[in-house]
Amino acid sequence: MLSAPALSGKRFAVYGLARSGLSALRFLQRSGAVAVAWDEAPAARDKALAEFPGLDLQDFAGLDLAGVDGLIVSPGVPLNRHPLAARARDAGTPILGDMELWQQARATLPLHRLVGITGTNGKSTTTTLIHHLLEAAGVTARLGGNIGLPVLDAEPLAAGGVYVVELSSYQIDLAQTLACDVAVYTNLTPDHLDRYDGMAGYAASKARLFAMQQPGAHAVIATDDDYTRAAAAALPAGIGLVEVHAADVDPAAQAHWPALQGPHNAQNVACAVAAVRILGLSDAAIEAGLRSFPGLPHRMEVVRSVRGVRYVNDSKATNPTSVAPALQAFDHVHWILGGQAKTAELDACLPHLAHVKAAYVIGEAAPLFEGILQPFLPVTNAGTLALAVQSAAASAAAGDTVLLSPACASFDQFSDYEARGRAFRDAVEALPQ
Repeated sequence: MLSAPALSGKRFAVYGLARSGLSALRFLQRSGAVAVAWDEAPAARDKALAEFPGLDLQDFAGLDLAGVDGLIVSPGVPLNRHPLAARARDAGTPILGDMELWQQARATLPLHRLVGITGTNGKSTTTTLIHHLLEAAGVTARLGGNIGLPVLDAEPLAAGGVYVVELSSYQIDLAQTLACDVAVYTNLTPDHLDRYDGMAGYAASKARLFAMQQPGAHAVIATDDDYTRAAAAALPAGIGLVEVHAADVDPAAQAHWPALQGPHNAQNVACAVAAVRILGLSDAAIEAGLRSFPGLPHRMEVVRSVRGVRYVNDSKATNPTSVAPALQAFDHVHWILGGQAKTAELDACLPHLAHVKAAYVIGEAAPLFEGILQPFLPVTNAGTLALAVQSAAASAAAGDTVLLSPACASFDQFSDYEARGRAFRDAVEALPQ
């Protein structure tokens, strides 16, 4: 398993003991480092103690951060307003995440390449597609980062392998030296603005991915918006730029890729194809991989049809811009949306409401979205996802589509978008034929 001998004897503070925190503790233990840990939830602390008997658990409210070599936090900790982050900065203590710890161990790995993918929308599909194209062509690859197995828990690849990692802005914020051989940037639209000083701060976070690259590396940037164009214009010296556009993809060719339909997927394909060409794949291998790509769970995933009504799980669409392609893709839509709103608008969705027969709003954002949509179409304030599915099923007719595309984070009612998507699947599976 992966370890970093250079960390032996160093002391780290690990805040947050969910999946990424436990993964970090395992890595530190293998590396010979010393860890003090804390989580505000007693159940999380109990789980950590069960795996690490004797773990030094201390409430970080009284911890001297000047006495540790690094503070390791989960990506969910808001660095812009959490008091622990401010204390670490005052103490001069580096704030790190799991991807930076992995970077610390890279020198011990067999020769490999790292592809990092970021952007507001499309990064999960682009990451998964790059991984699929490589493996379909016979290249050993590992999926990780913000998707799949925690990168610190993965077995190292043999020489010649490619690590393909999805990187949220939060993960980039927690990296200091993460150097991608190929860095991919899909797009930037309003999102996570509670964590940044407006769009400029959000864009600056994404741009740090390129600032950490080394001369000779490559950047693949879909320069279809002002923010990505600015990032391309400001690349550090020595980084090779490949600009791509959604319009580069021929719609006639796209028709042969069943899981990659729609203009948003044209941009995802353009990014992925450019990345794997840099890695040496042939056009023939790329075409075969595009045709065989199975798609991404929770992203425009057809769950089943019941009495002629199609049910689609698009739980991964957590902001209005990412919902818009789904609304364009279907006619006669019964749209389930809501949760924890990231923005107080649905502007990107409004031009496509002609596709929507009715809306069913849930969660914290239900009153907000009900007010936005009522002037245009019938809206049911269902409150919960289960009730929304039942209401939509009662109203939908053969040929209609019931679409969960929330335009929101899930954390008001679910642990993550995957749990929300599974709950939708379960509710749909429970419908009588």
